[in-house]
Amino acid sequence: MKRFERILIKLIVIQFVALVCAQLLIQQSAIQPYLSRVVQYEGVNKITITEWLETFSQKR
Repeated sequence: MKRFERILIKLIVIQFVALVCAQLLIQQSAIQPYLSRVVQYEGVNKITITEWLETFSQKR
């Protein structure tokens, strides 16, 4: 049973590290246009990244 608990704790730690890395990756403004499909739905995929960010910052 201890072996199973150690494996489970390791999996939880790995999952937490992956979650933190994914959250940091999503927050990077240079990577957001490549990760977000909202660009296609909003019809702003033909403009520059700075114009795209200005478009989304106005909606907040």
